[in-house]
Amino acid sequence: MDFKADALLLRAVDYGENDKIATLLTAERGKISASLKGVKKAGAKLRFAAQPFCFAEYVFAARGGRNTVISASLYDGFFALCEDVARYYAAAVVTDACDKLALEGMRAGRLLVAAVTALEGLCADEPLALVKFLLAALAYAGYPVQTDACPACGRLPSGRMRFSFADGAFFCDGCLPDAVPASESTFSALRAAMGQGEATQDGIVRALRLLGAYFARQVGAELSALSEYLRLEQAQRT
Repeated sequence: MDFKADALLLRAVDYGENDKIATLLTAERGKISASLKGVKKAGAKLRFAAQPFCFAEYVFAARGGRNTVISASLYDGFFALCEDVARYYAAAVVTDACDKLALEGMRAGRLLVAAVTALEGLCADEPLALVKFLLAALAYAGYPVQTDACPACGRLPSGRMRFSFADGAFFCDGCLPDAVPASESTFSALRAAMGQGEATQDGIVRALRLLGAYFARQVGAELSALSEYLRLEQAQRT
């Protein structure tokens, strides 16, 4: 039986001499695997469909529990992301997070939209694109980050504050002293990603570090591409 789906390529690995096995994110079917035959050959018509960050309408043939891509129509290849190493690793954070969160057969429309939106933002050098994506991905997984009033006292945290991994929320410094210390710039960057206020570059970096740690704690998997992206960002600023 053939079927089609809008899908984002999350990863592709070599299989045999000329083929690849792709892992793709779809809205209706969640994460699926499919073979791409002959795409390593020069001039292969589906070569683009096995490239990093390809977003396309894929047509699959399903036989014996296995999927094979038989055609694809490109929406966006996000080619600019492969022209700069820092942007490449930022985009790799997006696909890696999707790979770790999505399940086969589970609807993933919100995650797919968030991922494609993030890749568009990264192509446009939107400073908060990756922060917005990680917030959306964590919310999709059931671990939203709260950036409103302190859950203990009801006041908006300022100055020194704390972040609770258990609650996914920021507390005033004295309201939950055993929680992880967090900076006001981190809090401001996360609020800016939600459309409230402005963010500094330092705050964005701190927010990404916090979100990476929160993701690892809640999901049980590290985002290795995030560490490399932050290292590259640091190197570019020094």
